[in-house]
Amino acid sequence: MSNISVLTRKGWFRILIPLLLVLVWLVIGSIGGPTFGKLSNVSSNNQANFLPASAESTKVANLQNKFYSSNTIPAIVIIKLASSNQLNRMTKFLNISSSLSAINGVARVPESIIGPIPSKDRLAVEYIVQINSNAKINNVVNAMRTKLGTEIPQGATAYVTGPAGLSADLITAFGGIDGILLIVALLAVFIILIIVYRSIFLPFLVLINAMLALCGAILFVYILAHQNVIKLNGQSQGILSILVIGAATDYSLLLVSRFKEALEHTKEKWQAISEALRRSIEPIAASAATVILSLLCLLFSNLNSNRSLGPIAALGIAFAFLSTVSLMPAFLVLFGRNAFWPFKPKLLSLNSEIKYNQLKNGLEDRSGIWHKIPLFVSINYRKIWIILTIVLLVCSYGLIQLKANGVTESATILGKSNAVAGQSVEAEYFPAGSGTPVEIITPVKNSSRVIKIVGQTSGIISTSYFNSLQDKSKPEVIDGKVLINATLAYNPDSQSAENVVTKLRSQLKSINNQTLVGGATAINLDTNNTAKTDLHKIIPIVLLVILFILMILLRSIVAPILLVISVVLSFAASLGVSAIVFNHIFHFPGADASVPLFGFIFLVALGIDYNIFLMTRVREESKKLGTRPGTLRGLSLTGGVITSAGIVLAATFGALAIIPILFLAQIAFIVSFGVLLDTIIVRSLLVPAISFDIAKQLWWPSKI
Repeated sequence: MSNISVLTRKGWFRILIPLLLVLVWLVIGSIGGPTFGKLSNVSSNNQANFLPASAESTKVANLQNKFYSSNTIPAIVIIKLASSNQLNRMTKFLNISSSLSAINGVARVPESIIGPIPSKDRLAVEYIVQINSNAKINNVVNAMRTKLGTEIPQGATAYVTGPAGLSADLITAFGGIDGILLIVALLAVFIILIIVYRSIFLPFLVLINAMLALCGAILFVYILAHQNVIKLNGQSQGILSILVIGAATDYSLLLVSRFKEALEHTKEKWQAISEALRRSIEPIAASAATVILSLLCLLFSNLNSNRSLGPIAALGIAFAFLSTVSLMPAFLVLFGRNAFWPFKPKLLSLNSEIKYNQLKNGLEDRSGIWHKIPLFVSINYRKIWIILTIVLLVCSYGLIQLKANGVTESATILGKSNAVAGQSVEAEYFPAGSGTPVEIITPVKNSSRVIKIVGQTSGIISTSYFNSLQDKSKPEVIDGKVLINATLAYNPDSQSAENVVTKLRSQLKSINNQTLVGGATAINLDTNNTAKTDLHKIIPIVLLVILFILMILLRSIVAPILLVISVVLSFAASLGVSAIVFNHIFHFPGADASVPLFGFIFLVALGIDYNIFLMTRVREESKKLGTRPGTLRGLSLTGGVITSAGIVLAATFGALAIIPILFLAQIAFIVSFGVLLDTIIVRSLLVPAISFDIAKQLWWPSKI
């Protein structure tokens, strides 16, 4: 066979392979893309579904099913009247009750609508409406609000609040996740990539790579959620999109940087991509493995919402990695130097290529800001790491101001909410806890004593037995137990209400260990307590996993320990600054108990990425030059790409702030600020300064 024939075959092979890879990912995108709009069908934001079976409120919920069907969610309708005279026409308010009962989705069971109940001053009317839990809550609530708007007296105002009303407004708030969030995140990344690359084609290639990775991840998440293998909620859904776009873009930046560097030394684009993959696959794989394993540590969580996020987000990172090492190289091979048009990388002449034996400090051929910063580090290294450590410790002091004890469900919705406004009106005219009582299950032999203690507890305004359907004068007794309902004087999702539940549990346990306290307030309380337990359990596990991966990657003990300490310090400083901003600038009422854990997972796992990108290059350069010049050269060569990657990730997470949910807004700020702090301060100055100071001991026990 002639050489020409071999070269021809080789040329076709080199074109066919990248085209096949692109085709495979386009097929994945065509299948996974349409599932974006279907995720809401397999997503649940019901907090009760996320508690472990061991939680007291979960046990109460399971026992409730023996007393009555719990397949309904209460909606509380409040009509604020213009004057008390409007109550003289009670027929109108009875007609409203009939109209509400006719709405599709309202339960067809006895006492599905209680009301109209007038307030003492006759300035408000209340209805308690049971909605089928398998109905689309937001559709039913919106239909109720529309119907009320046409039937209430002139000058009156109607609100639909309670668990169903708040759930509907949460669903509406999360409605931007599928569309607006994605558009904002992609637009932010696109603008940054245009600035970084000054190229027309490359930003599109990077974003297509990220979007196809997201399509693949969404497809698998949808299948798993549809099969009830995982529980998906709005928070996980939003975080997945941001995480995949950010990670895929970061990995692509590192690969493209190596490809561009290789093109300066060879004409052959296949040789350039082979070199780029060989040099970048280890840090990209280590980074992906670190994030995936850190996220999978959430499987140790007792909260189902946390536990389900682990595999969901890990799947996203896995697809970001797979697309970056398969689809992105295919794009780069097909486009070659044209991917960087109009500023194509030029082939360096032999005379212009730097020889390592000519380098002393590793910076002789470098210029610009990434020559100045390493040079500054080499001159002031000890002052830099001491001063920065003190500054980060001072910032960490703000942690004591972080109020991560949970917030009321109404406070989680930012901006206007009919349900939140309705809660305020309800508290003004009616017992705040009406419609969502504390539910107590106790053996019948203790019931008289229990109901007496509950009735005398501060914060409880009324108590009653769940009565038998056959004889309304007698309590229902099932398996020797009775159900007691207690009405709170406070909003059921407030801290005051949770304090009442805590007090009740303490008092009633002294009577009988079989007495259980549940209900909506208890669910909130158990969720917050479980989240705090998860925080103390998962953080050490994640740190050990990251430390182990770094030791394998860097063949060292000292360097990984220093890197983990630097990232933890960066996280503490970020959370401290965030606490001050939340309290004194945004005036948030507090934070969800899961915020510190999520912030830790994302900041530590993603923050260690940039140290991996830096230190793998430092180790590579140190083998040729020695640790000190290798540190400076590694920082100089990776400075631009890692800073760009950090800005991209900060921008993508910052996009979460457009969703009017307190939890997502706080995570957006914590991660965005923390990533910028990590890439600009910790990775650019602190880590190189310590590495330069320690020098050869950095790689102990291995030798460079």
